[in-house]
Amino acid sequence: MIIKPALTITATLGPTQDLGPTARGHRRIIPITGGIFGGTAPDGQVFQGTILPGGADWQLIRPDGVTEVEARYTLQTDDGTLVLITNRGYRHGPPDVIRRLAAGEPVNSSEYYFRTTPAFEVAPGPHDWVARTVFVATGERRAGEVVIRVFSVL
Repeated sequence: MIIKPALTITATLGPTQDLGPTARGHRRIIPITGGIFGGTAPDGQVFQGTILPGGADWQLIRPDGVTEVEARYTLQTDDGTLVLITNRGYRHGPPDVIRRLAAGEPVNSSEYYFRTTPAFEVAPGPHDWVARTVFVATGERRAGEVVIRVFSVL
C-alpha cells in the first residue's frame, strides 16, 4: 500500500449555526461559502478549481467531547466539471485546545486530532479517478476556514 498526497482543499466558512443539544449530542452546522482546491491526478494531470458556496459541515459534538464531522459540498474544476465531496471524520483534543479552536484562536494542528475520509462523485471523464480511489485526510481548523490535506491510498 502506498499513500500519496492528492490535493489540498481550503474551504471558507460562514457563521456557525448552533442548534444546541439534541437527542444525539450538540448539533452545529457550519456553512461552506467558497474556497479553492488543487492537486495532481495519478496520471500527472492538474486537478484544481474552486469550491462553490452552498455546502455545509453538519457537526455533532458527542457527550465524550468527540466532534463527528460530515461535510458535503461541490468542487468545480477549472474545466467546469462539478464534483461532489462528502467528507466524514472526527475531531477531538484536550478541552482547552478545543475551546481555543471554537474561539477562532490559532492552534497548531498537532495539538488535536482531525481526520476524515473524503469520498467523491463525478460524471465519467477526466476527473473520474477521484470516484474510484480511497482517500484519507488530515484537517486543520483556522479562523474562517478549514484546510483539508487529502491523500490517496494506492
